[in-house]
Amino acid sequence: MSSAMESSYLPATTESIEKAQEAKDASESISILYRVIQDPSSSADALRTKELAITNLTNSLTKENRAEDLRNLLTQLRPFFSLIPKAKTAKIVRGIIDAVAKIPGTSDLQISLCKEMVEWTRAEKRTFLRQRVEARLAALLLENQEYTEALTLLTGLIKEVRRLDDKLLLVDIDLLESKLHFSLRNLPKAKASLTAARTAANAIYVPPAQQGTIDLQSGILHAEEKDYKTAYSYFFEAFEAFNALDDPRAIFSLKYMLLCKIMVNQADNVAGIISSKASLKYVGPDVDAMKAVADAYSKRSLKYFETALRDFKAQLEEDPIVHRHLSSLYDTLLEQNLCRLIEPYSRVEIEHVAQMIELPVDHVEKKLSQMILDKKFAGTLDQGAGCLIIFEEQKTEAIFPATLETISNVGKVVDSLYMRSAKIMA
Repeated sequence: MSSAMESSYLPATTESIEKAQEAKDASESISILYRVIQDPSSSADALRTKELAITNLTNSLTKENRAEDLRNLLTQLRPFFSLIPKAKTAKIVRGIIDAVAKIPGTSDLQISLCKEMVEWTRAEKRTFLRQRVEARLAALLLENQEYTEALTLLTGLIKEVRRLDDKLLLVDIDLLESKLHFSLRNLPKAKASLTAARTAANAIYVPPAQQGTIDLQSGILHAEEKDYKTAYSYFFEAFEAFNALDDPRAIFSLKYMLLCKIMVNQADNVAGIISSKASLKYVGPDVDAMKAVADAYSKRSLKYFETALRDFKAQLEEDPIVHRHLSSLYDTLLEQNLCRLIEPYSRVEIEHVAQMIELPVDHVEKKLSQMILDKKFAGTLDQGAGCLIIFEEQKTEAIFPATLETISNVGKVVDSLYMRSAKIMA
């Protein structure tokens, strides 16, 4: 704990707060604020001043990236929480947890902090605050890919919140559950949780940021089902909501909008969307990455596609949603290019095909064998000679199916006549 906290307290007055604001550096200001919140006075004015001191101290510690001191501050404030209303306690606790989240590289600290606060709120019987801290903890566990622990926590929390009918929190938790099931590749459950979130949201006023999150998740799930047109409309709604709030998630919504256009063979529209008034302020690596992919797709060039993947690895391959769809797009593009190249041949060296498409031989050989198994074309690989042999597709004469259908119909007529004659003879 800070040495400033061990020194004598300052009276919780407006003058003390002003003194902290006028301090010559951040460490002196922090030291004064620590001393203010140590004032043992519990009068209404003193409590109000301490609340202001806590807010200022939290902001100062955040600017200085002192995450461990913020954690210690929460522990130190526990006696103070018994003197103020529970709603104010919840606001301060969530404010400090949010402040720790703003400091980079503190995900493990945030998880342990939330676990500590859950234990404290359970002991103090502060259900309202505990449920919100548990929801925050589940979100952190999801980010850390600790799916089993997050799912266990959410399952119990959903049952509890449904009993209390806290709709706003229920929307948060159902959305979290949808994201969790999506991460576990369980699409039916992800959709069911999203539907539950929408149902709860329809019964109450949902803040624009929350509505944007619902639309973003809806777009992601529709894109996963290859319904890119519907996904685009959801991403557009999310983009508008986040853009109005200057939320950093707006760039992701824009990125996924561009992805949808590429996936539905409308890569030419990407440049128009990027140059629109709302999109111009988001021009940067993410938008450049999608523009490079759109250009490669328009030119049907695998070389440009691979260059884009290599140049914008962080924006394309490290984003799991974009990476999944671009893998599918790359496969489609590769198949189209290979079919076009082998079309004139009945027998061709695999090495020659690899040179024409500018890809490694083993990669091309593997893809060709997969295409043969998927019946994309008729052929076989002669690995001894290193050749691909393409067979002429046998065209089925139209007369054969028609003949079979005629024979089948004659058979039905004969059976019908036999049944009639059997009745007459009876």
